[in-house]
Amino acid sequence: MNQSLPGLVVDANEPVADAPPPAARRRRPDDRLNVVSSISFFALHLIPFLAIFTGVTRTALILAFVTFTTRMFCITGGYHRYFAHKTYRLNRLAQFTLAFGGTMAAQKGPLWWAAHHRNHHRFADTDRDVHSPKLGFWWSHVGWILCDKYNQADRSQIRDFASYPELRFIDRHDFIGPWTLGVICFLIGGWSGLLIGFFASTVLLWHVTFTVNSVAHVFGRRAYETDDTSRNNLLVALATGGEGWHNNHHRYPWSARQGFRWWQIDTTYYVLRALSWVGIVRDLRPVPATVIEEARAARARRRASGTSP
Repeated sequence: MNQSLPGLVVDANEPVADAPPPAARRRRPDDRLNVVSSISFFALHLIPFLAIFTGVTRTALILAFVTFTTRMFCITGGYHRYFAHKTYRLNRLAQFTLAFGGTMAAQKGPLWWAAHHRNHHRFADTDRDVHSPKLGFWWSHVGWILCDKYNQADRSQIRDFASYPELRFIDRHDFIGPWTLGVICFLIGGWSGLLIGFFASTVLLWHVTFTVNSVAHVFGRRAYETDDTSRNNLLVALATGGEGWHNNHHRYPWSARQGFRWWQIDTTYYVLRALSWVGIVRDLRPVPATVIEEARAARARRRASGTSP
């Protein structure tokens, strides 16, 4: 069910071939891990262990919690639901604020992130998908980021937001956000604040975010019969603020809400709703009733046939 996203310049009738199995694909050199450029990524995983010398203070733990949750929202509510899918509207100041907050997560800039994600939906689990688990769990989790192939993003996929000069600036200078946050954590919590409040929470944020691409395409239940491997995973949803209802999202990516049913916890959506009450967020896109009914009908068919989701 490969559907184009609002704001994209795509040919909806373009045939998209299924991806060959991993063994059938010969990876090009730029598909492989760039060991030299990846050293910093792996080294950052070790930095928090320096806290054995500084100790872990209560201030550092509070910083870690605050920086994790706020940056997670900037990724899920900002990079993903706003920049990639345009599921609601913001004014220009709020738009830039959310973009800058997203850069603090050290996941590159909003235009790079959203452009690649739009291509992921356009070619989900085909050979042109940037992080399909059909090429291996490691590849979908982090391998695609550590190769050279996706260092740049096709800006034609993000023309709607690339028209803003301030977004182009922060996308080119995406290092400003992480450095700013690192300095703030140090000034508030000292070395422990830097190591735990910034570095440890950043590493945790990376891997929790990446589970949407890896775990939520491998483990979980499928409410919708989409032609990709997306799944609904409660644990991923709880960790990511609702992004784990990934099969829902792949069925209807234009909704600001990914937990389509009342019991599907989606804290990112709850925050967006609260922001809409004070006028910061406007025009939240709902889930059509027909899409909800489609899942109920699919569940009834499975029960009647005795098959599991």
